[in-house]
Amino acid sequence: HDVYIMSPMVLLDSVMYHLKLPTANPSFLDEMKIADVWSCGVTLYVMLVGAYPFEDPDEPKNFRKTIQRILSVQYSIPDYVHISSECRDLIAKIFVGNPATRITIPEIRNHPWFLKNLPADLVDDSTMSSQYEEPEQPMQSMDEIMQILAEATIPAAGSRINQFLNDGLDLDDDMDDLDSDADLDVESSGEIVYAM
Repeated sequence: HDVYIMSPMVLLDSVMYHLKLPTANPSFLDEMKIADVWSCGVTLYVMLVGAYPFEDPDEPKNFRKTIQRILSVQYSIPDYVHISSECRDLIAKIFVGNPATRITIPEIRNHPWFLKNLPADLVDDSTMSSQYEEPEQPMQSMDEIMQILAEATIPAAGSRINQFLNDGLDLDDDMDDLDSDADLDVESSGEIVYAM
């Protein structure tokens, strides 16, 4: 589900990379910082709404529609979800297709929604700036970052991920495993209750 958190520019660059086309934006690290803001917006949206922002409500499993909605920055907050106007404003400033005009982390830290009910010790400018100040140089070299990313794609030993990739996800088998667990009681409500 990585595509659900990708910003439009990262999604386009990813497609161009896989198609072996030259990347549109050579400033990779700057783009990743901006993409992190986008990913934070997706995370915030999911925490508030309980769904991904760019899924088509009528066809949430339609991957092509999701990609189109990301590229066109097409999302909405359902009417039944009560979100303050400050929070709606922050989400709107995060979900901006053009990375150059998207809100930055320092701007988020000064946004009214972020500052609301923030503990006093975090409001102090000197504490805030020293805690979150970005270093002049990246903490890791590009080679180190790429090695970490390459290692992250290798499934851990004993992991069931290969089974899911090769056989597909079989929820019936997983539910059978739950039914056979003596310490686990699955009530008719769907809640899982562990025996003490």
